[in-house]
Amino acid sequence: MTHGPGGAMKQTPRNRMVAFAAVVLLVLSACAGGTGALPSPPVRPNGQALWRIIHDQCVPGEQSRHDPAPCVVTSIPDGEAHGFVVMKDRTGVAQHLLLPTAKITGIEDPLILEPQATNYFARAWDERGLVQGRLPRPLGRSQISIAVNSIYGRSQDQLHLHIDCLDPSVGAALKVAEIPHDESWSHVVSLNGHPYRVRWLDADRLESTNPFKLLAQTQPGAREAMGAWTLALIGAAGPGGAPGFYLLADRANPAHGDNGSAEELQDHQCRVDKP
Repeated sequence: MTHGPGGAMKQTPRNRMVAFAAVVLLVLSACAGGTGALPSPPVRPNGQALWRIIHDQCVPGEQSRHDPAPCVVTSIPDGEAHGFVVMKDRTGVAQHLLLPTAKITGIEDPLILEPQATNYFARAWDERGLVQGRLPRPLGRSQISIAVNSIYGRSQDQLHLHIDCLDPSVGAALKVAEIPHDESWSHVVSLNGHPYRVRWLDADRLESTNPFKLLAQTQPGAREAMGAWTLALIGAAGPGGAPGFYLLADRANPAHGDNGSAEELQDHQCRVDKP
């Protein structure tokens, strides 16, 4: 090591190279800390189970005899490329799943960002009455949620949106957080120990605003790594009681115990208070 007057290190070419490398490493480490290094997607041997139900039972049953069982809804007026089914999930007292009738693996599939892609979140909100129909008491708007998990937080390789009751503790946390109603990702709320970005969406904008596309367009790097993200849509009331939604997004960080599963914000037992 070479030192100059007063013991200061002399800037030799080697020293400058070492210093530059240290700065680069520091920057890369900071970037990694902000996004989380992502492992390879998990392999799911039974990941096509839902797709087989849709493809082999629900759609053929609807087409041949107007019976979509085991699905409760099969909607294909514009063809299977744009249709969807809804089925009661085995987990929970009221949880339902909405799934495309097209082969779409999950949030990472480029088909969900195509110009003519179906707005599956809007369709899932339309079908929320199926959850209500399983419960003995009415649900308020703010007690209903829709979630889609990341590639690390799901068990199936067919896109499916969970329609179910919101965990009351999540609703309480969002109320305390006083989320701005300005349609920007301006707030981060810790829920179940995971940092969720939150933005507001007016109710009348859901039909024309596909949350998948909104995420890809407004979150830096999301389009290139959609599979790492999880989304939740939660009913809410804005100023003056105007209906709207909270849209929540979290980027998975499996190395730190965050698998990107917004389903964690739901209560599959629907232990809800009065609305």
